[in-house]
Amino acid sequence: MCIKLKAECMLTCNLLSLLSCHMLFCLGNNMLILFTCLKYYLFFFSPKNYDGLVVRSATKVTAEVISAGSNLKIIGRAGTGVDNVDVEADVFIIFMNYSFNTPSGNTISAAELTCALLMSLSRHIPQAVISMKDGKWDRKKFMGAELYGKVLGIVGLGRIGKEVATRMQSFGMKTIGYDPITPPEVSASWGVEQMSLEELWPQCDYITVHTPLMPSTTGLLNDTSFAKCKKGVKVVNCARGGIIDEAALLRALESGQCGGAGLDVFVEEPPKDRALVNHPNVISCPHLGASTKEAQARCGKEIALQIVDMATGKALVGAVNAQVLVSSFSPDSHQWILLGESMGRVLKACTASKEPFSQVHVTSLGESLKKSTGFLSSAAVVGLLTEGPQKGPNLVNALPLAAETGITVQTDHKDNECEACVLEVSVNSRSYKAVGSVQAGVPVLLELNGSVFRQPVPLTGHLLFFKAANSTELLLSVTGVLAAAGVELQSYSASTAGSGEQWYCMGISSLLGDIGALKSLVKEAAQLTV
Repeated sequence: MCIKLKAECMLTCNLLSLLSCHMLFCLGNNMLILFTCLKYYLFFFSPKNYDGLVVRSATKVTAEVISAGSNLKIIGRAGTGVDNVDVEADVFIIFMNYSFNTPSGNTISAAELTCALLMSLSRHIPQAVISMKDGKWDRKKFMGAELYGKVLGIVGLGRIGKEVATRMQSFGMKTIGYDPITPPEVSASWGVEQMSLEELWPQCDYITVHTPLMPSTTGLLNDTSFAKCKKGVKVVNCARGGIIDEAALLRALESGQCGGAGLDVFVEEPPKDRALVNHPNVISCPHLGASTKEAQARCGKEIALQIVDMATGKALVGAVNAQVLVSSFSPDSHQWILLGESMGRVLKACTASKEPFSQVHVTSLGESLKKSTGFLSSAAVVGLLTEGPQKGPNLVNALPLAAETGITVQTDHKDNECEACVLEVSVNSRSYKAVGSVQAGVPVLLELNGSVFRQPVPLTGHLLFFKAANSTELLLSVTGVLAAAGVELQSYSASTAGSGEQWYCMGISSLLGDIGALKSLVKEAAQLTV
C-alpha cells in the first residue's frame, strides 16, 4: 500500500475529536477514511468507496461489511477491545485498536463510572431520586451503608482496575484483586493485594470486573461464584456484557445472595429481556463507560494519529491481526511484498510436480531488508498457495494456513551489498529456487532454478516461462506459436548460459489459450498473470 499522506491534515482538522458524528476525510489525495460510530451508518454509505474505516463500539463491522469494502486496507477501533470487529475475516485488512495508557482514552471515564455505580449502590441514589420525583419522602426505605472499611474485590487489574482501586481507597475501602497477568508485586505497589478467585469471593462486600470478554471470563460470576460470596454482595460490570452470567445474577438478586448490581453493559444491547433492568436492586446504564467528551476526543485523536503513522511508514502500533507487519510496514515495502508474492506464483507455476510443497525457505539479502523476512515469507506463501486468479490467502493468514497444510516455513537473512530476496521451495525431494529484487520501484526476477536472466524480468502483466535448449530457431518457433494464437510478444529475457537447457521468459499481451502448442518446442512451459 503505497500511500503518500500529509500528517498535518489530520491534526489541523481536530481529527475525530467528536466521534459522535460521522465524518469523511481525504488524507492527501490518496486515502479516504470513513469515521463513524453510528450503528446503522454502513447501511447507507457503502464501505467499498473507502480505504479506511474507524468505528467505536456500537458499529458492528461484520465479515459481510469487510467483504463489501473492496478498497479497505485498515480498520481502526477507537477504544478498548475489538469484539465488535470480525478480526478473523478472511481478507488482508489490518485491524488496529488503541490501547490507552493512563490517563488517556477510555480509562478514566470507565473508572469514574465504576466508582459512581459503587457509590450509588451503597446509598440507593437512583432509587431515591425516582422516589422523590414521584412526590414521596421515604427516608427509611433507602437506608444505605458506608463504603469506609468495606472490602472491594477487583477482578482484572489492568489500567481501569488500577484507577478504580486508587479512587476507592480514598473512601477507606480495602482493595483486593485477581489478575492472571499483572504481577502481585506491581498491584501491591498501588494498594491491591492479589489472591485466587476462590480466596477472593468470600471476602468481598463489593465486586467489580474489568476483564476482556473471552472464553475464560465468560460467566465468571455465575451460580457457583455467587454461592461462595458474602450474602448481600454488590457487583458492578462496566467492562463487557457476559462476564457476569445474567441469569445467575437475577437468581442471586431474587434470593438476596446478591444485594445489588450496577450494570453498564449487557450480553444483548439494548437488552430485550428487561428482567434485570427492571429489578429494584439494579442500577443500569446504556453502556456509558466511554461516554464523556474527554474520552471521545482522546480516542478519536489517537486512532487517527495511528492511521497517519501507518500510512506514512512509521511504526504500526496497535495492530491486532497483523503482527508480522508491525515493525516493517512502510510505503517502500509494498513493492517487496509484491515481489515475494510474485516469486511464489512463478515457482508454483514452474514446478514440474503438482504435489503440495513441504518446505519453504525465504532469505533476505542486504542491510535494508534485515527486518523484512516476516512479510517477505508471508508474501511468498501467499503466492505459493494462491490458486489461479481467484482470491487466495493474505499476509495475515498465510503462515497459519501453511502450517495447517504441513508446509514448514523458514526465514533467514544474510548481509549483502545487493538487496534481494531468495525463495527456495521443496516438493517430493526436489528443490526449486527463485531470486528477485526491486529495481526502480518495480519487482523483477533475476534468477529461476539456476537460470540467470540477462535482463531482469519485470514481474507484471502476462508472463510466459519456458525451459529449453538454446538454439537459433527457438525464439522464432515460439513467437510463431504466439502469432498463430494472436498473442503479441512484448518483452523477452534469455538466460546468460550459452548451452544446456535454460529458462526463458516472455512478456505477452495475453495468455495462450492452449499452452500445449509449445510442447514440441520446449521441455517445460508455464504461464501466469502477476
